[in-house]
Amino acid sequence: MRIDLLTLFPDMCETVMAESIVGRARKKGCLQVCCHQIRDFAFDKHQRVDDCPFGGGKGMLLMTEPISLCIDDLTAHLGKKPHMIYMSPQGRVLDQQRVKELAQMENIAILCGHYEGVDERILDTYVDEQISLGDFVLTGGELPALALADAVSRMIDGVLAEDVCFEEESHYNGLLEYPQYTRPAVWRGQAVPEVLLSGNHGNIAKWRRAQSLWRTLKNRPDMLEKAEFQKGDGELLYQIRREMEKE
Repeated sequence: MRIDLLTLFPDMCETVMAESIVGRARKKGCLQVCCHQIRDFAFDKHQRVDDCPFGGGKGMLLMTEPISLCIDDLTAHLGKKPHMIYMSPQGRVLDQQRVKELAQMENIAILCGHYEGVDERILDTYVDEQISLGDFVLTGGELPALALADAVSRMIDGVLAEDVCFEEESHYNGLLEYPQYTRPAVWRGQAVPEVLLSGNHGNIAKWRRAQSLWRTLKNRPDMLEKAEFQKGDGELLYQIRREMEKE
């Protein structure tokens, strides 16, 4: 898979995407990430990419032409237009299901806004979807774009050691992840649950499933509406609700 980031701060994006698991995956050839400087497509000697919005108002707006030329150049290089995403608080809030869908695509490109955003005509002409990380605003689109790129990257074959690395995590199957522990078995008087030390993998799996259901019901009950349930989950949820009522 290839991910293209269109930004005013390509060095920032490259630094993040060159580190840790994603960086190693890029070196192995499992994933391609390319960062593009929008200023390279500005048409004056000062490489200006922003201007005042028509109608007045505070702040500056990214101009159409530099972004347009950047996207056109990328499209020509690829031979076709990539699936274009704009990070925006007006977009659909990102969830793991959309991450899985995007990971199936051959190429996505993420446009990072800045200042007060971009000229609406860019969105109308090029952007296929807008994505938000939540109901808050940042100074630029780079951090949201990097979060999206990271989330998608780790779903690509070969990026993580095994699929189970993400299949048991929060949100993958619609539930929050169960609690996890490592050595020592007792830390400052707090012991690891005995079932995890038993060696009985069936009981461990059942305990983990129950913990995922309990955490989800307690902290994010809204997620249960779309969760992927297994045989026996109904009984577990019934028992969990009874225990909660006792508390």
